[in-house]
Amino acid sequence: LARKTGLDFIDTDSEIEKISKKKIKEIFSTKGEVFFRKLEEKICKKFINGEKKIVSIGGGAFMNKHIRNVIAKCGKSFWIEVNKDTLIKRLSNSNNIRPILDYRNLNKSISEIMNTRKGIYTKADVKIKVLNKNKSEIVNKIIKFI
Repeated sequence: LARKTGLDFIDTDSEIEKISKKKIKEIFSTKGEVFFRKLEEKICKKFINGEKKIVSIGGGAFMNKHIRNVIAKCGKSFWIEVNKDTLIKRLSNSNNIRPILDYRNLNKSISEIMNTRKGIYTKADVKIKVLNKNKSEIVNKIIKFI
């Protein structure tokens, strides 16, 4: 998306890791989720500042009302909706361990998180369903809204 639009791209999780010099998993295990969420909010506010760019936030960040408010003032929010089976497949094949997931029962863990977050995710400005769409189709759909 950033390449096709020529806009800068920021991944807030990567920025958190760069600034803290620790992986997200390590931050969760040593400092806890509350500390991580405060840091996440600070980073989101730093980069979601009205300058036109693509900012990818972590899945839990949009649950934070302050982050949602900053996004609403400065840009558009997109809910990239992926079904549970696709998420399970992606997460099972990923080396990037998500600290809030129970990998022993990934199906149940993802279901619980999806159910918890869905009500808030519906507050996004635009919902993009990705089922049976390739990256190019998804990017083109997003571009129509930015």
